[in-house]
Amino acid sequence: MAKSKRSRAQVVSSKLRFRGPLFTLITEMVREPGGALVRRDIVRHPGSVVVLAVDNSRREPRLLLERQYRHAAGTYLWELPAGHKDPKENELAAGKRELWEETGFTATKWKRILGFYVSPGFLDERMTLFLATGLRPGEAQPEPDEKIALRFFPFRAAVRMVMTGRIQDAKTIAGILWLAAAKKLS
Repeated sequence: MAKSKRSRAQVVSSKLRFRGPLFTLITEMVREPGGALVRRDIVRHPGSVVVLAVDNSRREPRLLLERQYRHAAGTYLWELPAGHKDPKENELAAGKRELWEETGFTATKWKRILGFYVSPGFLDERMTLFLATGLRPGEAQPEPDEKIALRFFPFRAAVRMVMTGRIQDAKTIAGILWLAAAKKLS
């Protein structure tokens, strides 16, 4: 069978299945680049941001983590501050908003460090991870359903939490391991 020269899928049909406040679900019939006609159920999401908030005021940097209940996982998870990006909001503004709302902290320095797809087999959500330093405390403004406990962890303890499975959230693992790799390379 000859290979197709198309590099993207061709949408043959598309049907909206669900529209919610944070995402939509669509079913598409697509002809993929290899020529196969397939059904794809896709969750469309405006994207989200993650903040690796680092306190460098001590000898060993400390990372700000949140612990909150996640119903889909059925447990409490340690996570980096994160949240959705409003459809017309730029990523940096969303990162600053999420850090402030969930933790009360603001930061004087921001750097975009990673962009990645969460689960590209069925979800188009793209996460952008920012490094935030120069932290200043303030009063958090969480959503009514957000019950968040905050804690600073020494960098090495956070890495151990990843390596021992105590941290199971993928975006948090990505951020902490990015920082570990960046420290090794510097």
